[in-house]
Amino acid sequence: MVDFFLESYKDASAILIVMEFLAFSLGIWSVLLAKKVNIWVYPTGLVATIITTYLLFVAGYLGDMMLNGYFSLMSIYGWYQWSSKKEKAEAVFISRTTSREKTIGIVLFFITIFVVFGIYNAFHYQIKTDNYLDILASGIFFTAMWYMANKKIESWTLWIIGDIVVVPLYAYRGLGMLALQYLIFTILAISAYLEWKKILNSKIQT
Repeated sequence: MVDFFLESYKDASAILIVMEFLAFSLGIWSVLLAKKVNIWVYPTGLVATIITTYLLFVAGYLGDMMLNGYFSLMSIYGWYQWSSKKEKAEAVFISRTTSREKTIGIVLFFITIFVVFGIYNAFHYQIKTDNYLDILASGIFFTAMWYMANKKIESWTLWIIGDIVVVPLYAYRGLGMLALQYLIFTILAISAYLEWKKILNSKIQT
């Protein structure tokens, strides 16, 4: 296992390794903050996704790069949503998705898949088997991020599914640190779902 991680970094520059470790650490911290419904999830996550976007650009993984670029934009939107106040109360509470929001999520999922697939073709990228998983994960994560910005508990369900998809994907691509990060994300997302469910059921909104 140790050899697997070390092998993938033997030809990497020191600066890229440091950047990936920084993104790794900030990414995990941001998930812990999200679990606690702490608004610092967004500035922390924003830095992590900007770094990851650059790393994926260097590695040439277009779909993943676009996904993290979207995360960066949605971090700004989510930061605004969570910090907005209405009559000294939170503008957004933890809740379940309505039928309308479920429909929007499904539409967003399929739009994302078609857009990412179209961009791969537009840039004449050869779409391999692993890229289809990449495209699938993009749709899942795009929707999850929108739900998260609106404090929908279903966001954690999607994070769990998406994380399970990308862990073996990143391992296959030799991005050991990202594979480990998303494995940890999976465990944290399960824990966060249970915590948000407890908050939702008890009607405690912080």
